[in-house]
Order: sequence, then structure tokens, then C-alpha cells
Amino acid sequence: MKIKNRNSRIQATIDMTPMLDIVFQLILFFLVSTTFAIVPGIKLNLPQSTTAEGTSVQGITIYVTEANQMYFNDQPVNMETLGESLVSFDTGDTKKNEFPVSLEADSMVTNGTIVGLFDVIRKNGYSVINLRTRSN
Repeated sequence: MKIKNRNSRIQATIDMTPMLDIVFQLILFFLVSTTFAIVPGIKLNLPQSTTAEGTSVQGITIYVTEANQMYFNDQPVNMETLGESLVSFDTGDTKKNEFPVSLEADSMVTNGTIVGLFDVIRKNGYSVINLRTRSN
């Protein structure tokens, strides 16, 4: 008959695998459920306005930097290709003359450039144009 040694202690171990699984699942849950604000990487110094009203930004946004670089929804364009981009843009069920176009131009952009943009936008069937400014 075997006699157990009473002086020997039982070695207890903790299995960390289930805890690590839960931690990784929590990390994945928070990464997937977190919404990120999409902010364009185009830096503009928008003109100030004290009478500006807020509008929802949806659809088309045209950016013009101080160096007269133009972007159509974050895609680089110029005056000629802007018209092509406007024609090929899918407005869904909304008519072009009711679809909003937001124009964000740097405060140093000349009036002639903005008028030229208005002409291109209107020639392609869009008539709702919002000028983006910053409040004081």
C-alpha cells in the first residue's frame, strides 16, 4: 500500500487562456463598434461669417485651397475635370437641381475662381449650392 507524503503541497495553477480570449474579444468589439469621424485632409482657412446658418453636409463637397487646388469629394480635379465629375456623380433618386453641393473655399481664393466654380456647377444641372464658412 502506498502512503502519501502529507508534507507535499498541491500546486495550483491558473489557466490564463480564457481571460486572454475575453480581453481580445472586448478589444475587437470596441474597435468594430467605434465610429470614426471622417475628416478630409485638406486644410482650409474658411472665411468668417456672423450670419451663417448650419446645413447638413451630404452629397457633393468641392474644396478649393489657397493654392487653387480643387478637390471633388477628396479627389483632385481642375475646372475641366470638375464638370466631368459632376456629370458622372450618381445623385440617386434626387434630381440634380435639388441635390446639394457644398463649396468650401479658402478665404484667400479669388472671387473669379468662385464665380467660375458656380458656373461649372450650374452648367451641369445643380442649383443648390452651399458656401461653407466658419462662425466667429
